[in-house]
Amino acid sequence: MNILKFLKPKACVDFVYDDNTARQALEKMKNHSFTAVPVIDREGRYVKTLAEGDFLWFMLNNGIQDMRELEKPVYVYSTIEDLILLSMDQNFVPVIDDREVFIGIVTRRDILKYCHDTLNEYEAKYGHKEEKEEIGAV
Repeated sequence: MNILKFLKPKACVDFVYDDNTARQALEKMKNHSFTAVPVIDREGRYVKTLAEGDFLWFMLNNGIQDMRELEKPVYVYSTIEDLILLSMDQNFVPVIDDREVFIGIVTRRDILKYCHDTLNEYEAKYGHKEEKEEIGAV
């Protein structure tokens, strides 16, 4: 028997992307009462199946008691270095003011664009050879 007879098309299946945050994945699972969800990349390739136990082990191993700890905000006066560090583990970085009031987000895409543009400006100013030597010295 052909397994395609049992197939639920991708268009009818809830899934998460591999660059979604843990909190986003958990919220999707909670909203749909799932115990597991497929994870795919942005090109549509299957990455893995994420199960409730994966979250529990991750939280236990990292001493996390509150899912909000997985998405840390920055203050409006934070540095680009703060944004870069947080964006390595988050799809976006929430931004709060000095009263801890949410004022918006900075996306990982915008942070990467800033880094890309900065490298291009450096290369234009100092040349390609010096950039390699400088980066290699770090």
